[in-house]
Amino acid sequence: MTTVVLGAQFGDEGKGKLVDILSRQFQIIARSAGGHNAGHTIVVDKVTYDFHILPSGLINPDSTNLIGSACVVSVPQFFHELEQLEMHGLSTKDRIFISDRAHALFELHALVDGLEEVELGGKAVGTTKKGIGPCYQNKAARSGLRVGEIFDKEHMDAKLRSMATAYKKRFGDLLQYDVEAEIKRYDEWRPRLAQYVIDQVPLVQSAEQNNTPMLIEGANALLLDIDWGTYPMVTSSNTGIGGVFTGLAISPFKLKEVIGVIKAYQTRVGGGPFPTEQLNKVGETLQEVGREFGVTTGRRRRCGWLDLVLIKYSNAINHYTCWNLTKLDILDEFEELKVCIGYKLNGQDLPSFPATLDALSKVEPVYKTFPGWKTSTTGIKTYQELPENTKKYIEFVEEFTGVGVKWIGTGPAREAMITR
Repeated sequence: MTTVVLGAQFGDEGKGKLVDILSRQFQIIARSAGGHNAGHTIVVDKVTYDFHILPSGLINPDSTNLIGSACVVSVPQFFHELEQLEMHGLSTKDRIFISDRAHALFELHALVDGLEEVELGGKAVGTTKKGIGPCYQNKAARSGLRVGEIFDKEHMDAKLRSMATAYKKRFGDLLQYDVEAEIKRYDEWRPRLAQYVIDQVPLVQSAEQNNTPMLIEGANALLLDIDWGTYPMVTSSNTGIGGVFTGLAISPFKLKEVIGVIKAYQTRVGGGPFPTEQLNKVGETLQEVGREFGVTTGRRRRCGWLDLVLIKYSNAINHYTCWNLTKLDILDEFEELKVCIGYKLNGQDLPSFPATLDALSKVEPVYKTFPGWKTSTTGIKTYQELPENTKKYIEFVEEFTGVGVKWIGTGPAREAMITR
């Protein structure tokens, strides 16, 4: 049976930690979409591991890990992360594979990503400039190059040169890119890469036929989904449950759990509306105490109160079976807490989460206030030990969303997780 872990907000909810904890129960762990714009940090035995394109399930030494067909893969980043894990003493031999249908992300894409952000000026999306968007653009335009095509040198070289020529016509001298140098790098990488590239279809099919437990590790989050997120301030892939099916070809009838990961407050990296953002002492405290810096970019995350209108919308799309509420301990010292329970637009209550940026940027959040608990929850191991005000906060989230909280994060370490 298959378990899926998905971000329910704007990303950075702490999905990697739950994946790490759950990974010991699963033989196959897979990424379904996105690229190395994702970032999962895991702390094990005081060692910090940062994952970007690799599934963080690799922490489980007995697991087989897959980068699925709807992902975009930077080969040098892939090798870099493997080397980092090896330096920490974690062997990845015969445990990590890339779908031959995934798309190859080149240095060209990253350079174009930066130029496109400059073009947008004040309307820039705030991308990671890793090349994710341009790579997906090529995929959608049917001019991209799949990982499996890398092994046909003549074909790959011609396709990459054609791609470079097209972008050169668009950007002229602004694009400083040496296509022949990139081709030479791939000539060096090709023999080494071959051991990692497979046809994922037989792997997934065999796992389902044999009821092999599979864990799907989402990247980014629902509000960054290309279809359901705050378009156009989104990523370029399907980060919700739909992307799991299209990226891995798993059976929807084999799903056991869809776990939504939500932070106990709200954060966002990059541009776009953020109704509950706090540009004051509250936001500064959340940022500082929560150590809210992007794993991939190092950028400061924007911070604010938990938005349950957004969470309820996220649930309507992804159909979560339970929540993992993370970073509860960051709220320990607040005198009072607020939770958004409604939106008003032009004085009228909105029935749901709006589709347009214009409407979302104008909504007035309606808050419910809770008393803080003013005591440390860090490292608490059982739900019964939590302060009463903490329980009331958690139980309101459950009541409002109609979804139960199964896991509660109370610190960065692997052990700091309450299971109910």
